[in-house]
Amino acid sequence: MIKSKIIIGLTGGTGAGKTSALQALQRLDGYILDCDAVYHEMLKSDEALRSAIRNTFGDVFEKDGALNRQKLGNIVFKDPDALDTLNGIIYTHLPRELGRRMEKRTEPVIGLDAINLIESGLGKLCDRTVGVIAPAETRVGRIMQRDNIPESYARLRVNAQKPDDFYRENCTDILENDLSTPEAFAEKAYGYFRELIEICKEEKQHV
Repeated sequence: MIKSKIIIGLTGGTGAGKTSALQALQRLDGYILDCDAVYHEMLKSDEALRSAIRNTFGDVFEKDGALNRQKLGNIVFKDPDALDTLNGIIYTHLPRELGRRMEKRTEPVIGLDAINLIESGLGKLCDRTVGVIAPAETRVGRIMQRDNIPESYARLRVNAQKPDDFYRENCTDILENDLSTPEAFAEKAYGYFRELIEICKEEKQHV
């Protein structure tokens, strides 16, 4: 049963250290569900989702069944209302599949990896929502190195994302990556989630 599991949602901007935090959860025998990856798998096989997209945006699927991403993109990226409609369709159908997959897992802890965890409403599936944050300058340096991009583009990407205050105001918990190396942050995240899991266990016992 999902109720017997501890579900922790993770979100945060690029370069903040979410990957290291997810790996720390895995070290604690947690199973990670990548919401974006699940959505892309559903595009291939979930007929309810495919029908909803087709009925709203027309024939955006190829003859072999694959989504024509460019065709759909040309519709939704030019029209904010259309993009909101697409996101509404996705986040209507995605929880059902996430729930099915969580039911099948035997691990006691599940981490939901979702960039739009709060905005999408997926946070409602979670016992705790954790915003991973880091100083903007640190994030710029990390993604420059990680993605081999110039500083100007790295700053554009960071500035285009939600500020730290968004996560502080909307997440139940904050994990701050204020350390100088990924290894140090990985250890901090490990200790952090070990304590958070114990707190969640206590909370579930008293529900």
